[in-house]
Amino acid sequence: MLRGLKERELDITAIVTVADDGGSSGILRSELQIPPPGDIRNVLISLADVEPLLSQMFQYRFKAGKGLAGHSLGNLILAAMTDITGDFALAVRELSRVFAVRGRVLPATSHAIVLKAEMADGTIVEGESSIPKAGGIIRRVFIEPPDVEPLAEALVALQEADAILLGPGSLYTSILPNVLVPGIAKAIMESNAVKIYICNVMTQPGETDGYSVSDHLQAVHDHVGQQLFDYVIVNNGEIPPQVQQKYAEKGAKAVHLDLEEVTNRGYQVIADTLVLFRTYLRHDAEKLSHHIYQLVSDWMLKKR
Repeated sequence: MLRGLKERELDITAIVTVADDGGSSGILRSELQIPPPGDIRNVLISLADVEPLLSQMFQYRFKAGKGLAGHSLGNLILAAMTDITGDFALAVRELSRVFAVRGRVLPATSHAIVLKAEMADGTIVEGESSIPKAGGIIRRVFIEPPDVEPLAEALVALQEADAILLGPGSLYTSILPNVLVPGIAKAIMESNAVKIYICNVMTQPGETDGYSVSDHLQAVHDHVGQQLFDYVIVNNGEIPPQVQQKYAEKGAKAVHLDLEEVTNRGYQVIADTLVLFRTYLRHDAEKLSHHIYQLVSDWMLKKR
């Protein structure tokens, strides 16, 4: 989505979760007491205007070396920059300048948060990386500390935005952690921006098994206490049977568009063939950015 949007005349701010605790990010978070850099790294590269080789280098993951294997070079650079500048958000800002990022990349908070999930059977699972592996139905997720300070720049960006987008991404472990940071959901609710939810193409095993589009929207509603979005962008294109089979083997299937239910709840639906398949199913960046740009343009005309 960001790769598509950065090609248009838009001022983009990406607000990124800091709840990751797995892999390289989890190790750096634990050993250096910094927010996890992995999700930030991916967003930086999505918005960067650099040569492909530099992008590939930033994303390079070491395959060998005691203590080094598994680490991404970009994560290590972000950790080093945090140590140099003394502040994670400042480190992200400086790297954004180095990588000629088209827009801004902001952590939701400058502090690492712990994501926990209450399962349907009442058990509590701790850690973003552990939740999808728990094998149960998620009732709700919550963060600790619950009173973590949001990044002031993130709140200002939401207050000044013409459009606010949530998704696509892991519903419980990537999208909801952002709106659980105190002040973030409130800023979205109070904003006069057009608010758009981009629904995932496929369900995610351990998180959204069997979920329809309305189930995704209901989960957000349950966590923030009210309806956040004006529009929902969804895929209604057919997924080739061989691709469906590949995903079915991992426990995933296409998210069902229950159009009547979604529209009855007051959402306006933009449905189109939005999938591309190479190694994995992905949103078609050009088509998705076109729909977003059109919605924002129309909204701005209405406000005048």
